[in-house]
Amino acid sequence: MVYCQVMKAIYLVTVLLLCIAGNLESQQFPSLDASPRAYEYARRTTGNAVHWRDLAEAALWASAVNAGPGAEEKAAAYLARIDAAAAEIAKEQPGDIKERGEYVLNFIHSRFLKSYSAKQTRVDEIFESGRYNCVSSAVLYMVLGTAAGLNVNGVITKDHAFVTVHIGTEMIDVETTNRYGFDPGNRKEFLDTFGQTGFAYVPARNYRERTAITKVELVSLILSNRITGLEERNRYTEAVPLAINRAVFLANSSTAHSEHKAMFFEDPRKNMMTRLFNLGAHLLKTGKEDDVISWAVYAEERFPDPDWQELIKNAANNKLVKLIRAKKITDAHAVLATVKPKLSETNYRELELMVIEAEIANHINTIRNPGDAEAALASLATMGDRLPPQRRNEMQTTAILAEVSRLGKARDWTGSIQWLESALQKYGSNAKLETTLRTMRQNKIGELHNEFAALFNKKQYEQAKAAIEKALQEFPDNQQLLKNLETVEKALQP
Repeated sequence: MVYCQVMKAIYLVTVLLLCIAGNLESQQFPSLDASPRAYEYARRTTGNAVHWRDLAEAALWASAVNAGPGAEEKAAAYLARIDAAAAEIAKEQPGDIKERGEYVLNFIHSRFLKSYSAKQTRVDEIFESGRYNCVSSAVLYMVLGTAAGLNVNGVITKDHAFVTVHIGTEMIDVETTNRYGFDPGNRKEFLDTFGQTGFAYVPARNYRERTAITKVELVSLILSNRITGLEERNRYTEAVPLAINRAVFLANSSTAHSEHKAMFFEDPRKNMMTRLFNLGAHLLKTGKEDDVISWAVYAEERFPDPDWQELIKNAANNKLVKLIRAKKITDAHAVLATVKPKLSETNYRELELMVIEAEIANHINTIRNPGDAEAALASLATMGDRLPPQRRNEMQTTAILAEVSRLGKARDWTGSIQWLESALQKYGSNAKLETTLRTMRQNKIGELHNEFAALFNKKQYEQAKAAIEKALQEFPDNQQLLKNLETVEKALQP
């Protein structure tokens, strides 16, 4: 922002929240129509030979003088002061153009500019309190300098604004925030409070990356700063009309936007769209979910842009996530159906897939009792064809292993093994399931070995032999069990 900082776009990172479009008439959204004065001042300030009084009126309008109670009277009073100042300058100004430029700067500092305030960007406030910043002081100088016959234009840098006076082939910088800022770097002769002649020296500023702007573009910085100031205070609804007015005001006057110029003076249309999206992002961030899609649909009709669809999609995504986390899958389906007409086919399918996956996952994550796993796998078979194959297989494996875990908690190794073997035959195998099956078998073999060892240690050899022979019926090739049988048979020999 040019407070003296060049305003920058703040387009907020999109927050993944959702809203369902409501009745547009019930929303307190800002008007998307520009002020009639925006069109009027755009017409009156078109071209190179802009009259200084038109610039003065436009500057006061940009400063919000034409709004609120008594606006017309205030505007007339401020214009009268500008008229009087222009008349006085015309009467007293030096004939030499360079001296005249310095005279105007000294005049506005002696009559109007009292104290620097970084965020005081409005021209009307200068007349009220004497507070100013680089933009408001530059605009006032430009108006009165133009009235005095000077060729004044604006300049912006990364964090500052000032003006230049063109005298023939010479271009002189004017740092309007400093009384001695005409052609910074030169000695300035002045009379001190005791009437003695002295000199002031204003160091020449290294205005790197500077770019020239027109008179009208300089006036528009007032609107830019007001917009940024509102957004800094989270007053995004109020910022939108100013951005629309600014775009209209500059429609006929803004010079072509080179890549270099765009670094400091953003294209008015692009800047306006950023403000519109910022309001949507703010509504999302503050949790006003039911307003977001309504705003996007409302604004998109007037100002089409692909990013509106992205905003709607992101909003829908977050609402669905909140419902999914709350296990309200039925509600999620209802919300998705409501928002479907406002989504592109691609975005709708993506969100639908998310809800379907969540529904299946909810079945899998609630496997607690016998039959739950079969129900989850049946759900996956019904809806899973819409999932990517890899994801479908992952969920299928998760459901199978959830049942294995349920049985394993009860130390039902036989049941776990039988379930897993049956699932492998029905659904196919993979490395994770094969590994789990080996683990289950090892658990069961370990349990059988422990039963045998307990009997053997009690010297109950017949019972131990019967137990190990039964175990070998289930695992006939297991070396541990075969060794146990050999051990007990030796113990039984006379």
